Amino acid sequence: MDIAVIGSNMVDLISYINKMPREGETLEAPDFEIGCGGKGANQAVAAAKMGARVMMVTKVGDDLFADNTIANLEKYGIDTEFTNKVPGTSSGVAPIFVDPESKNRILIIKGANQFLTPEDVDRAAPKLKLCSLIVLQLEIPLETVYRAIEFGNENGIPVILNPAPASKELDFNYVCKCDFFVPNESELEILTGMPVETEEQIKAAAGTLIEKGVKDVIVTMGSRGVMWVTKGEVHIVDSHKVNAIDTTGAGDAFIGCFAHYFTQSQDVLHSIKMATAFAALSVTKRGTQSSYPTVEEVEHFIKAVV
Repeated sequence: MDIAVIGSNMVDLISYINKMPREGETLEAPDFEIGCGGKGANQAVAAAKMGARVMMVTKVGDDLFADNTIANLEKYGIDTEFTNKVPGTSSGVAPIFVDPESKNRILIIKGANQFLTPEDVDRAAPKLKLCSLIVLQLEIPLETVYRAIEFGNENGIPVILNPAPASKELDFNYVCKCDFFVPNESELEILTGMPVETEEQIKAAAGTLIEKGVKDVIVTMGSRGVMWVTKGEVHIVDSHKVNAIDTTGAGDAFIGCFAHYFTQSQDVLHSIKMATAFAALSVTKRGTQSSYPTVEEVEHFIKAVV
């Protein structure tokens, strides 16, 4: 097994809107789609689509969405041995609103995801120990995230933490035990309390995390690209100019693809460049996992832009 994703799954309820309604206003929206999402599941699918062998530790409800979520993960070859149902609970749901400029607003109802416990990490230990990388997000309880970080440290397995959705309760003593910390601009702003309007401001905010002891900070900056900050260096990888249709799940696309290439090469900069291309292609189609490109599409795109 290459990658273990310990995290969330969601059912995406995507409304494509002309504008957000005001209080008390009812508007007609032109289109609607249901898809499989959740930050953890998205990252698992992105890695699997690039060829990684992925296992997922997650919880679903016992509703009509549960079997579809499990079948969807298995469709991509993801090991679901530790994807379990929680009786009497709904699956996680994410109503998503996408405007004509491809910007999105998202609500999440965690549902069964909030019942993923540290004990679930320990139950999966025999198979987790065979993995080369652990990938985490914050749509599950923080104590479960902390246990997964500890497990990675105990067993010499590198850990990627994506602090999404950002929480000021996040304990940076655990963040410092991760190998990669991957926020986007808004998450970086929430976690540091610093402005992130310019690249210099983003560099300064990321720098404060390095000063706290965080090893590697990779900031995804949307159309401005990606900034990788370490104790002694700053690298910026430019984004690719594409016709953005729907940016939902682009950050997850980046992380899943990065995870795959890092496990293959241990080359951080190469992994960022590949993940930047993967994420760029993902925004050219509607949806989250359904928008993720194939290996062939990524390779063709990179050849075309070089």
